[in-house]
Amino acid sequence: MKKLLNDPRATVREMLEGQVDLNPGQALLAEADVVVRADLPPPGAREVAVLSGGGSGHEPAHAGYVGPGMLHAAVAGDVFTSPGVDAVLAGIRAAAGPAGALLVVKNYTGDRLNFGLAAELARGEGMPVEIVVVADDVALHGTVEPARRRGIAGTVLVHKVAGAAAAAGLPLAAVAAEARAAAEAMGSMGVALGACTVPAAGRPGFTLGEAEIELGLGIHGEQGVRRGPLRPADALVAEMLETILADRGLAAGARVALLVNGLGGTPPMELAVVARAALALLRGRGLVVERAWSGTLLSALEMPGVSLTVLPVDDGRLARLDAPSAAPAWPGSGRIAPSRIVIGAPPMPPEAAPQTPTPEGQAVRRAALAAATALEAAEARLTELDSAAGDGDLGLSMTRGAAAVRALPEGAWADAPAALHAMGEALRRAIAGSSGPFYATALLRAARALPPGAPSPQDWARAFAAGVAAIAELGGAQPGDRTMLDALHPAARRLGEAVAESRPLAEAWREAVAAARQGAEATAGMRPRLGRASYLGERAMGVPDAGAVAALTWMEALGG
Repeated sequence: MKKLLNDPRATVREMLEGQVDLNPGQALLAEADVVVRADLPPPGAREVAVLSGGGSGHEPAHAGYVGPGMLHAAVAGDVFTSPGVDAVLAGIRAAAGPAGALLVVKNYTGDRLNFGLAAELARGEGMPVEIVVVADDVALHGTVEPARRRGIAGTVLVHKVAGAAAAAGLPLAAVAAEARAAAEAMGSMGVALGACTVPAAGRPGFTLGEAEIELGLGIHGEQGVRRGPLRPADALVAEMLETILADRGLAAGARVALLVNGLGGTPPMELAVVARAALALLRGRGLVVERAWSGTLLSALEMPGVSLTVLPVDDGRLARLDAPSAAPAWPGSGRIAPSRIVIGAPPMPPEAAPQTPTPEGQAVRRAALAAATALEAAEARLTELDSAAGDGDLGLSMTRGAAAVRALPEGAWADAPAALHAMGEALRRAIAGSSGPFYATALLRAARALPPGAPSPQDWARAFAAGVAAIAELGGAQPGDRTMLDALHPAARRLGEAVAESRPLAEAWREAVAAARQGAEATAGMRPRLGRASYLGERAMGVPDAGAVAALTWMEALGG
């Protein structure tokens, strides 16, 4: 087990200290693991206080929801362990005034006993206290009666409803009634792809095979109602939502809010995939999804998995969900469009009428096809070189680029500038990673540097230099950084010098290739300073840079 902790016995206190350090609107009780709002007025001026809590390990719950518009205090126990009676009582005394307190409690025996006894003691001190129990886990519909179900992620929405009702100035009985109605109306269900590890235990609570999941689990690392095979996200979402909708009696026309909750180890990418499926299913059944949230809102440590909560809403409950809250973990308004907004691509500029290729265009085509053949033949070597210091995809990228050049229509070779432009566009679309943008930018820049008609050797030298400069600008590299520029830059310089000396273009190009070869070979002794190779430092030395060798490969073919 690897965790960023100190002493497991001090973890909860240290976590709460960090929580309060990061949120100036919160304060920490000195003698109890309780987070309270730092802006509470004197007791006589306080609204109904809404408190919640439970075992730690569910972060950002519960302390993350302490703030205006939600909780007034949160009481934290040890990991997956109910806080003691004294801590709960300390939270009530710190947060509540004559208006009283509402305790939102998840339906676990320890929480009900400790919060219940603390409420009784507070009442004995003259403090009005109500309790709302959340039992939203519909996975237990065939196992226990509704009043004995577990409380899971839907608790967060109860916090919001109760906190907004209290902020609106309602008396304790009315705040409790709204919170209780929301808790009784909602349904939640979860699925886990793996277990979590309680710090004090040091090992996972259960084990799953590579292709197994747990359906209908709680939030304390326990097993679910049923173990089954891993299925696509859409299928799992369908099973969870169908169970919720059937249990809650929700059908077409119902207005609902949706909560997609990560259990601690689920990345936002997967939560978005789940949210997409959930919204599609609910809308497909004719339900109106008024609000939706997605994120890790009530976790089970680092457990990979997700739960779904569906809460029926009307205008009044929607107003509570929409009421402002400054609690640091509340995910925002949850407002969504009635359906997915998809915008079509802007119209492409009209294409010019195909032209018959000029001799210059045909010459560029022959050279380009020769370069394509050379890159295809060098695929294995480029892959080997790139694997030594990169991700090994350069050989495949170059062959994809070669295929894209071969596929260009006859009209793409109308003249030299048009041919370079067409190749740049083709490579932009065909090659992923960094090679595509580099070569596309170079070709497009070179195309703009060439005059129409029959370019002179000086024109070609200027165009080649412009393309090389474009690569340097785009990537930020310089000669000596161990990149393709270590071959291209000396080649461009030598080509310009040779044509300035009135050398024939073919001869000047041979000298440029010789300079590129020398530059590419020199990269074997260079320490990389850019790209993936730079992460390896001296370990990348000893073999030439793959990008420089690729540039040399097509340059040699152009002069063949």
